[in-house]
Amino acid sequence: MTARPLHALALAAVLLAAAGCGERSQKLEQGTRKPDAQAWSVSDAAHPAYRAAGWKAGDKQAWEEQLRQRNQAQNDYLR
Repeated sequence: MTARPLHALALAAVLLAAAGCGERSQKLEQGTRKPDAQAWSVSDAAHPAYRAAGWKAGDKQAWEEQLRQRNQAQNDYLR
């Protein structure tokens, strides 16, 4: 009587282990990729909470300056 639950438990363990073996292909299909846009060319339709104050879309120099300021604010040697 005690062997039956043990067999069921072993069968369940084997089935769970075998379930992890099935994996689908993760390759991108041809034509599904689209090129990335430039980081500083975000559209005006972007959520306002994610845009820096005073920054205009397409202004690469202002974008780079904003990144430099953020990085300097995290620099422990300047604190």
